Formats: sequence, C-alpha cells, structure tokens
Amino acid sequence: MHLAYPAVLAVLLFCVGLYGVLARRNAILVLMSVELMLNAVNLNLVAFDVWLRDTLHAGQALTLFTIAVAAAEIGIGLAIVLLVYRNRGSSDVDKLTDLAERPAGDGTDEPARPQSDQQAEAAA
Repeated sequence: MHLAYPAVLAVLLFCVGLYGVLARRNAILVLMSVELMLNAVNLNLVAFDVWLRDTLHAGQALTLFTIAVAAAEIGIGLAIVLLVYRNRGSSDVDKLTDLAERPAGDGTDEPARPQSDQQAEAAA
C-alpha cells in the first residue's frame, strides 16, 4: 500500500477537525473536532511506522501515548463543559467571555484593560 493514501486521509481528517474547532460555537463539538485532529495524527504515526518498517514500532507506541492524552483531555474537557453548562445554562463558547478577570471591587461589565493603557490615559 502506498503511503499517500493514509496521508491524504489524515490531512482530510485534520482539516475537517480544524474547521470544526474554528467554526463551531458548541463546546462539545469543539472537543469532538480536537479528537478528530488527534486521530488524524494517530493515523499518520501508524502509517509512517508501517512505511518505515521500524523494528521498535515507535509510531505505534506514540499513538498509544496520544490516545491516553486524548482520553484525559476529553475527560477533563467534558467535566469543564458540564460545569459551565450547569452554571450558565449554555455550552456556547462565545458566551464564555464573561469569565475574564476584572479588578477587585469593579462593578462594571467592561473587561479590565492592561496597566499600560490605564497609565497612558492618566498621563494624557
């Protein structure tokens, strides 16, 4: 089998995942897209491992580590999404901007500005 077939499939999977991360608003769909991108990387690792005929099977070993990291990432990510959904009533990524840090005692809805902007305004 040629190396081009799994490589092209991996590129297509990665592009679909990248589109999902950039275009989706739902946090669960973003996590699924990240998983799709990781699976494209896994496909490349295994394909190059078979193509190079590595006796240590390093590509397959790295794939197992990637699967373990992906499982941990999806577990923690889903826990965060469920917590945000419970507190906010929505898992929309665009509505998470109100989690930005504000100075203590500031009751405004305006996000905190960097210190350099405040100093420049005070000097003017």
